[in-house]
Amino acid sequence: MTRTAAFSLFLLVIHIAVFAPACRAQKDGGKYSSTNNKAVKAYEKALEYYDQRNNEKALEELQTAVDKDPSFVEAYTMMGYVYSDMKQYDKAIESLKKAVALNPDFYRGTFFSLARLELMKGMYADAKMHYQEYLKSPKLDSLMHALSLQDIKNCEFAIEAMKNPVPFNPVNMGAEINTDGYEYFPAITADDLTLLFTRNVRPDPSNPATDWQEDFFVSKNVGGKWSPAVSVGKNINTPGNEGAPALSVDGQILFFVACAEMGDYGPGKQGYGSCDIFYSQQVGDKWTKPVNIGAPVNSKQWETQPSFSSDGKTLYFIRGTISKGGIKQNDIYVSVLQDDGSWSKPEKLPDHINTSGKEESVYIHPDNQTLYFASDGHVGMGGMDIYMCRRQPDGTWGKPVNLGYPINTSADENSLLVDAKGKYAYFASDRKGGYGGMDIYVFELPQQLKPEKITYMKGKVYDKQTKAPLSAMFELIDLATGKQAVLSYSNPGNGEFLVCLPANKDYALNVSMPGYLFYSKNFSLKESPVDKPFYMDVPMVKPNVDEIVRLDNVFFETGKFDLRPESKVELDKLVDFLQKNPSFKIELRGHTDNVGDDKSNMTLSDNRAKAVYQYLIDKGIMKERLSYKGFGETIPVDTNDTDAGRQNNRRTEFRIVAK
Repeated sequence: MTRTAAFSLFLLVIHIAVFAPACRAQKDGGKYSSTNNKAVKAYEKALEYYDQRNNEKALEELQTAVDKDPSFVEAYTMMGYVYSDMKQYDKAIESLKKAVALNPDFYRGTFFSLARLELMKGMYADAKMHYQEYLKSPKLDSLMHALSLQDIKNCEFAIEAMKNPVPFNPVNMGAEINTDGYEYFPAITADDLTLLFTRNVRPDPSNPATDWQEDFFVSKNVGGKWSPAVSVGKNINTPGNEGAPALSVDGQILFFVACAEMGDYGPGKQGYGSCDIFYSQQVGDKWTKPVNIGAPVNSKQWETQPSFSSDGKTLYFIRGTISKGGIKQNDIYVSVLQDDGSWSKPEKLPDHINTSGKEESVYIHPDNQTLYFASDGHVGMGGMDIYMCRRQPDGTWGKPVNLGYPINTSADENSLLVDAKGKYAYFASDRKGGYGGMDIYVFELPQQLKPEKITYMKGKVYDKQTKAPLSAMFELIDLATGKQAVLSYSNPGNGEFLVCLPANKDYALNVSMPGYLFYSKNFSLKESPVDKPFYMDVPMVKPNVDEIVRLDNVFFETGKFDLRPESKVELDKLVDFLQKNPSFKIELRGHTDNVGDDKSNMTLSDNRAKAVYQYLIDKGIMKERLSYKGFGETIPVDTNDTDAGRQNNRRTEFRIVAK
């Protein structure tokens, strides 16, 4: 339901429940405010037409009534409700203003209805005044009282926000993306090269009688320009509707929503509830047949608008529930992918994010620290506004912040997407000057609303000997905490991968695949620039005798052989490898640069290799499978004339001795 429709329905409920009995007071033996018989007759005729949902005829009779008696309060009041039903809100406001001007105490609820319409139209000062007037009533409806207090806060916020607007210059993305139909719910990969979105199209454009259908379209960024969007293909797009797409940061996993009467996927068309979340994986350049993500993410309720975190294991989504009072409530939930491939029981985000109103369009930025979402339950400009909140150092979410005016207005705003660099934001709007329907726009995000800085690493995994592409698992470990920051897989068809690297951290990268030696690398982004991505191919090697593997994430204090705590991540990977290959024997090898004398370097390298040897024994690896040796500065792999070269020469390795 659109916001304008929701306003009309709400005002209609107020009219039927409270005002309608007063409208019909004459029939119940009461008296109208008018004594003009012709005016009363026209008014009662309008009531009959209104009961028949014939608004045009009702308005004609109401106009006759006020022409006969310009002081007829009930006629002006009812005229306001009829105009509201017809979405002619300016005329509705004008009519209700006349009613309260004639007799402010005839029906005090008119002030509330008038204020609601004024808030929707962005008339904040007038709305605040009329809410305050309603609150002076001797008897208050509990719901209208609560809404009045909330909306007065909205009015006060909006008045101040409009005095301090944020920079906002939206640009239509052009004919390559937008049409005279409806385009919305954009999703984009971390490298800004693939844009996927929902388009509402007619299956048979030559037949205007055919129903509209939601399908996914995709565009590629080629040389800084977006290509004409094309369908993602029949494996995803069906004769039903597909909506609310979310891409993983590498663009290889697509989450989306299909509903019971819409989709054509298992388990059966009915799924788990009215709307379920599905996913599909890209193999090469083809999408697999979508699969229902299943319980406990999907339920008998309504699940929609997924957003998949760059950590490769956390899914945010909206779950809609209906209370006993019939009020629909949307909240943000989160579920985590477990080691066994199942999803954890979804947990609702805390109450300072979720409200008694509706939360929609949740989006977790690739920094995995910044959450954007829409809500009508927080203080804002009225209707659905867009908010952001940041993850705190202890892992909790901070207080939501309104994005400000004119990003937010008195109309509904939602479906915000922010690119990985945090520079541009995308959204859908039916504002004037577009191609028709809803179009996708882009604007530069104000500095205070930007996420944390990140970069990304992309490349290809392949068999070093055969050059065949491989589907390997990627793990990025935060060296400060030892916790997994990112989990991802390279494309099964072409071996390509893309993983995000949040700034200001040190990372250990481990790439693994059954039947191959693991590959390790470390990245320090505490002082490195983040404006340029990393490009790196990963050659995977089978575990043959004499194969040497470099352990890039084993660290020692300068000039010492004490293992630093962050080495545990890499060494535990080696323990796991040896446990899975119980027949393997390895030699630990230590190397230094040429700084210092040869004898000291040899001793240091030997002690470092021994430290790793002892760590493995302490973890349960039989010492008969292990040996160690220091080589000092005798086997350099780089120049010793630069800091970078010397650092490359200081390394720990293992060699396969037997298998």
